[in-house]
Amino acid sequence: MVHSMTAFARAELAGAHGTLGWEIRSVNHRYLEPHLRLPDTFRDLEAPVREMLRKGLSRGKVECTLHFTEAAGSRALQVNHEHARQVIGAAESLAELIGQPAPLNPLEVLGWPGVLVASSTDRQALNQTALELFQMSLDELKEGREREGMELAKVIDERLATALEQVTALREILPDMLEAQRQKIHDRCAELQVALDPLRLEQEITLLAQKSDVAEELDRLTTHVAEVGRVLRSDGATGRRLDFLMQELNREANTLGSKAFDTRSTQAAINLKVLIEQMREQVQNIE
Repeated sequence: MVHSMTAFARAELAGAHGTLGWEIRSVNHRYLEPHLRLPDTFRDLEAPVREMLRKGLSRGKVECTLHFTEAAGSRALQVNHEHARQVIGAAESLAELIGQPAPLNPLEVLGWPGVLVASSTDRQALNQTALELFQMSLDELKEGREREGMELAKVIDERLATALEQVTALREILPDMLEAQRQKIHDRCAELQVALDPLRLEQEITLLAQKSDVAEELDRLTTHVAEVGRVLRSDGATGRRLDFLMQELNREANTLGSKAFDTRSTQAAINLKVLIEQMREQVQNIE
């Protein structure tokens, strides 16, 4: 089953520490290219988030943004007593050099960097919650990519059916096209009042049939159409394989057009190229 590379997912969770929110946007790209926007206090999550993306997705430019709104009074603060002792000791040492030092204010000590610290247990729990919420967002994104992939597959299937109809119709009218060319030569000779050697006519028709023989192209087009249908229903990343098949289909359609000797075969080649281009545009969005 094919998956699109275009999707959006959002998940939000409110807790005692505040509100966490993830937004994930993905668009088509040749490879997997993650872009992370994380608050400074959540930088430790970058490596595990990238690993989760690597395991969950194969291709696409993916933008992941984490929002965190801290709840008022939620931060559990602890005093780093060892660091506080060092600050006090330094202050007392400096006080000896001053004649009449002012009394040491405990609030000033608390304001010194590193004396008050957030609970490491709370930070670890918050990081874990953020990762679990990211997994939920990623699952939602994958579901969205799958739904859109199913719609893309329907569109491509419709174009495949139409392309196969074009190939089948052209195969059926090839004998009529050769007969029409024979009659055209007859009519032209009659108009010019030129005697035509029947043997020479057959030789010319045979030569024309050889030059305009498109049986191999029609066979390959039929085979490629069937292969595209098979790949659409296979598991895993299929975008690159489908893109290659679009190139092969286009190659055969070009050859078909170059061998055309009748307006009907020319029109069939044009119709096929239009259908292939429409499919190729959809394939660009498939993972």
